[in-house]
Amino acid sequence: MKKYILLLLLIIQVLTAFAQPQVFDITTYTAPRGWKKQSTESTIRYSKEDAAKGTYCLLMLFKALPGTPDSKENFNAAWETVVKEVVAVSAVPTMLAPSSENGWEAQSGYAPFTKDGNNGIALLVTSSGFNKMVNILALTNSDVYQQEMTAFLASVTLKKLTAAPGKTPINPVKPVQANTIVPKNGFAFTTTNFDDGWTSTVQEDFVSVAKGDIRVLIHYPNKKADAYNSVLKEADYNAWNILVAPRYSSLKNLEWQSIQSWESITFMQGDATENATGKTVHIVLFKKHYSTGSGSYLEFVTDNKAVYENEFGAYHNTEFDWDKTANMQFRNKFAVAASDLKGKWTNNFTGLTQYVHANTGASAGANTHSSNQNFEFGTGNTYKWDLTVANGFVGNIKFQSVKASGKFSLPGNWQVNFSEIEGKPKQYNAYFSCIKGARILWLQDTGYGDYTAFGKSD
Repeated sequence: MKKYILLLLLIIQVLTAFAQPQVFDITTYTAPRGWKKQSTESTIRYSKEDAAKGTYCLLMLFKALPGTPDSKENFNAAWETVVKEVVAVSAVPTMLAPSSENGWEAQSGYAPFTKDGNNGIALLVTSSGFNKMVNILALTNSDVYQQEMTAFLASVTLKKLTAAPGKTPINPVKPVQANTIVPKNGFAFTTTNFDDGWTSTVQEDFVSVAKGDIRVLIHYPNKKADAYNSVLKEADYNAWNILVAPRYSSLKNLEWQSIQSWESITFMQGDATENATGKTVHIVLFKKHYSTGSGSYLEFVTDNKAVYENEFGAYHNTEFDWDKTANMQFRNKFAVAASDLKGKWTNNFTGLTQYVHANTGASAGANTHSSNQNFEFGTGNTYKWDLTVANGFVGNIKFQSVKASGKFSLPGNWQVNFSEIEGKPKQYNAYFSCIKGARILWLQDTGYGDYTAFGKSD
């Protein structure tokens, strides 16, 4: 792997013209043929994988950002905000000699990482010039993609720009948040690119959702922050101090504008200095307290109040539609790979209905319903499934059980097919949501019903 990377980096320094070039921002390149393409406002991504062999390669081309005149400083900043947001590297980058072309100076570095028991390489190329920087990130765990990866990188050319002599950027690139390392949890997917331009990334204490300069942190459940308090204002300030305050300083203009009803709304906003960047930002802490007891604290970070209100609307009164803001919590959603499923996943449900006599008020008994459903995924894409249901009045409860086993497959990374459940093949929609240190598996029978949550039991 190391020899292949060294060869690749030598070839990068020789730019070659290719037919049918494509343009993204100020970058011209030739797309690798047959690779899957995903586009956002700020990135173009190409990926290729062999699920049977467990190999993959991901190429990410980023839109130009403000940079400093120091190319190494730009590389260091990009390593923190580009590489470490995508994968947890295990060493400082090994640097190659810089190269220059058309007014741009390229700094290249790579470092190993381990994912799902396989060794891989993260390669970052940062080109600096004209007070800007352009980044290309390559992630791979195999040298089988060497030729295509090399051709892509060698095809890249950057537009020659003009910049005022000695001019430095107003906002040099720095780490955008203190906690940017993707946790080493062994799951295949730590990023989701939504069709409307938002990108979700797994973090240690929250999921970070970004589009342009707007960031939304979907905080994981936190025992202290979520502790019940009958006084909503006290509960909200408690959550702010635990979840938000530690990452900021010089707080000002803090407002509490929450609404208390059958589904209460937490809404706090203020301006503060972001400790990780030294930048003044506008912060909104939001939570819709659903009647079911669900709901996540959402932290919105924008350059100013106007940016937030332009995207999500301005706070007015109880008639304001909060749905666009509240629905950001549903972007805690990540694809599923076959390797992620290995082990036992369980769902338990228990419900009790108490009956009383209408005339006397005396107890008329209690009816209970409970179910236990398990999926156990083994090697070779095998599975075992069982469901046990208990129904009836207390003292006369009847049990029913069904089982199945067979083979499963993933036609994409958002569905799972089972060869047989309840006597016939079944397809389920599937995704993961994240909590601190673990994931929840959500499955929905495509024939009917809502999503059911499964936790890993081993």
